[in-house]
Amino acid sequence: MQAIVVTRTGGPEVLEVADQSRPEPASGELLVKVGAAGVNFIDVYHRSGLYPVPLPYTPGAELAGVVDVAGSDVTEFRAGDRVAIANNGPVGAYAEYARIPAARAVRVPAGVELKDAAAVMLQGMTAHYLATSTKPLSSGMTCVVHAAAGGVGLLLVQIAKMRGAYVIGTVSTDEKAALAREAGADEVIVYTREEVAPTVRRLTSGRGVDVVYDGVGKSTFDQSIASLAPRGMMVSFGNASGPVPPFEPLVLSRNGSLFLTRPTLAHYTLTREELMQRASDVLGWLNDGTLKVRIGAEFALAKAADAHRALEGRKTTGKVLLIP
Repeated sequence: MQAIVVTRTGGPEVLEVADQSRPEPASGELLVKVGAAGVNFIDVYHRSGLYPVPLPYTPGAELAGVVDVAGSDVTEFRAGDRVAIANNGPVGAYAEYARIPAARAVRVPAGVELKDAAAVMLQGMTAHYLATSTKPLSSGMTCVVHAAAGGVGLLLVQIAKMRGAYVIGTVSTDEKAALAREAGADEVIVYTREEVAPTVRRLTSGRGVDVVYDGVGKSTFDQSIASLAPRGMMVSFGNASGPVPPFEPLVLSRNGSLFLTRPTLAHYTLTREELMQRASDVLGWLNDGTLKVRIGAEFALAKAADAHRALEGRKTTGKVLLIP
């Protein structure tokens, strides 16, 4: 089978194509024929060494496919089942076949295409925990969603609107602004033309917002803090522009006794019950049309390096997939 292998950390060029023997599942594992693998910033962090993983490895923490073989002691799944996973670390999704832990797998509803399931698992459950658990949104609340036309952003805007929030999205282009508005954003700031924090203040009659969901990191952190209302929450959940530099906690008091959290999906799917609840919501909404996922780009497995370059270059909208 064909797989992507990383033997050293670095840029996209370290994603190398290799021929390997098809693996066999161990106890508690599923061998899955991959229909589509999600490309996510966490894959970039693993590849670059920001989030260290043992070398060598096959990247990819998100996939959807069909069970080929169920390992011993697996009772919930069998060959032929359609499954998806968004794991806390690499499960070798960048390959034609992948061994995945059965305890982290979920069934894909009959009405959901495998590509769509692969596109929504990690980013959809991320948007879910952000809007329902980290800072639960409700009617009358206000929020900023950075990168509102990105994979998480488009889903988060939709879920925030489901919960009745007033949503201000930020994007870099008019094309992306149109996508954010289509997803339901009440206002969209094109940050290449206008400064975010003053515009947020104007749109909220000087108050600021209850929460900022910021997956961009370094380049947006200061503007995010300046956009918050007193006792607002800064949710820094990603590093697309690089990690946030160290700062003085007094910044939080000066700007209104703010809260700061740096969450990750792993800690919001700690139990199988919580995983199933989030996945069931997201896949159920996808199945009934309540939630729509945009697949912005598809790359052949051998073009994984190009997929990473497109993602890191902020040239994509919606989800990026690899198709074996």
